[in-house]
Amino acid sequence: MSSEVAARRDAKKLVRSSSGLRMVPEHRAFGSPFGLEEPQWVPDKECPRCMQCDTKFDFLTRKHHCRRCGRCFCDKCCSQKVPLRRMCFVDPVRQCAECALVSHKEAEFYDKQLKVLLSGATFLVTFGNSEKSETMVCRLSNNQRYLLLDGDSHYEIEIAHISTVQVLTEGFPPGGGNARATGMSLQYTTPGADGVTQLKLTAGEDANASRRQSTAWLAAMHKGPRHCLHHGLLASSRTLTANYTS
Repeated sequence: MSSEVAARRDAKKLVRSSSGLRMVPEHRAFGSPFGLEEPQWVPDKECPRCMQCDTKFDFLTRKHHCRRCGRCFCDKCCSQKVPLRRMCFVDPVRQCAECALVSHKEAEFYDKQLKVLLSGATFLVTFGNSEKSETMVCRLSNNQRYLLLDGDSHYEIEIAHISTVQVLTEGFPPGGGNARATGMSLQYTTPGADGVTQLKLTAGEDANASRRQSTAWLAAMHKGPRHCLHHGLLASSRTLTANYTS
């Protein structure tokens, strides 16, 4: 991928909406699959009362719209200002209690798992039923739309075309605890091609920094997408179906 194409994919622009300033992709086609469009606000004339506590709006009790769901609330029920990274807001925005809780939980994905996935890790990569593996660095692209594989060859897999993700684990550590992640198997489709392609990533066996980085990357893939799917983080039009085994 040329530096010019990469720059075009990562280009951002600042826009102002009724809810606040947003830093969005300059080209809509390169937006993150984790993104969410701003909701349509419930018209003022259709919400004479708070949609949470049923308090009637008047001169003293003002109505506020949740920036995440678009519903109408009184100040008591919609007082929290929370970061909403799915919509690319520059500053924290007003949200109802229910939406604020979800946004707080999503922040863990952006603050922890996403950073690990963007940093990448080294794996032995096997395509299909091939017995030949290649050492490659696997990472998520900056716009989160592609899984990038770099070694002697270069591959780009669009996240929206991945149909199944399976994190492979083995054994349980002495004294109990979670099974150790050893690799990942995924299936994806290629535009213009029939059927699905299978890809397997295997972490190295050496107990060194590279292995620890690979294990952390797998853990982020295991926890991140599962958490995102549970909270509806993936846009409905581009849903990634994930299956997990232990």
